[in-house]
Amino acid sequence: MSKNFVVAIVGATGAVGQKIAEKLVERNFPYSDIKLLASKRSAGQQVTLNDTNYTIEEATPEAFEGVNFAFFSAGGDVSRQLAKEAADRGAVVIDNTSAFRMDPDTPLVVPEVNPTALQQHAGIIANPNCSTIQMVCVLEPLRQRAGLKKVIVSTYQAVSGSGAAAIDELKKESRDFLQKEPDPQVLPVKSQPKHYPIAGNLLPQIDVFEENGFTFEEMKMINETKKILSMPELPVAATCVRVPVVTGHSESLYVETEEELSLAEIRDILSSAEGVVLQDNPAQQLYPMPLYAEDTDPVFVGRIRKDLHEKTGIHLWVVSDNLLKGAALNSIQIAEKMVEMQLVSGVSQ
Repeated sequence: MSKNFVVAIVGATGAVGQKIAEKLVERNFPYSDIKLLASKRSAGQQVTLNDTNYTIEEATPEAFEGVNFAFFSAGGDVSRQLAKEAADRGAVVIDNTSAFRMDPDTPLVVPEVNPTALQQHAGIIANPNCSTIQMVCVLEPLRQRAGLKKVIVSTYQAVSGSGAAAIDELKKESRDFLQKEPDPQVLPVKSQPKHYPIAGNLLPQIDVFEENGFTFEEMKMINETKKILSMPELPVAATCVRVPVVTGHSESLYVETEEELSLAEIRDILSSAEGVVLQDNPAQQLYPMPLYAEDTDPVFVGRIRKDLHEKTGIHLWVVSDNLLKGAALNSIQIAEKMVEMQLVSGVSQ
């Protein structure tokens, strides 16, 4: 007996919402109906999905009646306003914003890493930060084999992480770059007074600065990693940088394990890790790059080196499509895992 689920996508007109819709079709998720929800100004627009026409509806509390899964990707304010309304109406909310990630009662889940956390959900499940997701997919198999002592990460994050306006700004500035006349309006943080060009530049600020000197993005990676791995005392440090790449986040990752691992062991562990693809052949100049990770599902890892001074230290280079595994795909995998674990009921057919 198959189960069919009514699915709602909040923020259906945005980049992540569109990816969620595409991936639901591509992965043959067992849905009977999809409700595409967005702001009042987008209501009434027509969208074709899998040869079926859908009308965008306004996201209201009543729109979630009869919904089994509600994917939220319309920003933290919308999630705070409507996620509990959806959950109260029986939907399992899978939220792509930071609104509930550090709520102790909300599971923060990467299915390849901590699927059992789904058993503790109370209607809302948080999808981690895009950079956190790809990192923990590499950390967890190393942790299982050899433990973890320390994590230091520097990210090289694509502008798509800041939305469509940032992509447009990069494209415009790239065209104007030779004229040296940039007019930045969006990056690093649209709401802050100073803006800097991204074309031909790197911005060592993603989100606002906290009192401790780290940005909110960096603190998300630090705190989310500890929560997902259930290691609240794990030393984690992050430096997050915006780079002139449209899609695909890259990370320089330094890890110290409890037990020493050889290069062969590290490669063996990561080559067999779920959702991870090993690209590590320096002799053939094979290593992950965001250009080639775009529109693909895996987390790619390469440039694997033992540290020159610390015997348990490992250096790695990690790349993934931030709109897919970093957002839409991970959300759908959460729903798929819940179906597999029989944690949600649909309509019997």
